[in-house]
Amino acid sequence: MVKNIILLSLLTFFIVLGSFTNLNKPSYKVDRVVIDAGHGGKDSGTSGAVSKEKDVALNIALELGTIIKEYLPDVEVIYTRSDDEFIELDERANIANKNGADLFISIHCNAVDYSHDVSGTETWVMGLHKSETNLNVAKRENSVILMEENYEEKYEGFDPNDPASHILFSLYQNAYLSNSLNLAEKVEYQFKKRVGRHSRGVKQAGFVVLYKSSMPSVLIETGFLSNPKEERYLNDDLGQTYIASGIFRAIRDYKVEIESMN
Repeated sequence: MVKNIILLSLLTFFIVLGSFTNLNKPSYKVDRVVIDAGHGGKDSGTSGAVSKEKDVALNIALELGTIIKEYLPDVEVIYTRSDDEFIELDERANIANKNGADLFISIHCNAVDYSHDVSGTETWVMGLHKSETNLNVAKRENSVILMEENYEEKYEGFDPNDPASHILFSLYQNAYLSNSLNLAEKVEYQFKKRVGRHSRGVKQAGFVVLYKSSMPSVLIETGFLSNPKEERYLNDDLGQTYIASGIFRAIRDYKVEIESMN
């Protein structure tokens, strides 16, 4: 308990400090985007009957980058990985921070083990989980740190199986929460209205991959590999293009809105 109180105090300090630092560029510009394909290498992520999350996420991430480069040539695209490589969670955020990114987009696929019928997209931002289901999603995505060396020291005692750790992590990103939610809502709008996907909405939980990023950040669950119909869609070239196009349009609309405030 004492340890958690100390951590909470430190987090509050960094939140306040982060409101005045780490902003290397004006907030009204969106000219550099980091695209993070979730998982990779020895970390396969979730699995369907014929596919792995790491492969689907990479394909969608690369397609998204290609579309941005073609239709928003003034925006620089940086990938956290462009092949089947294992990248530690904190390094993904480090890539975004050291490159002064304006947006961090992490692409994933979902899965549940209790049903083959659950479907739809979800876009997550850093925040306090409001249900056991939200916590379980964060636990699953955060459990990859157990594959990293010295993870207890690196993540300052964070335990992916301890709900208290996720609550503490959720306090980060407050300085960017409004813009993160703005982008997340645009992503889900595009999925629902333009791509024709079932949207499960915008949600919040404590994701390790988001908590150290010093810019608006979202984690996108593009669909459920545990659902055979969605797995076919997520592995189809056209389906991946539709998903990437929806995310692109959300980024484009966010960029126009933010830069109009100048």
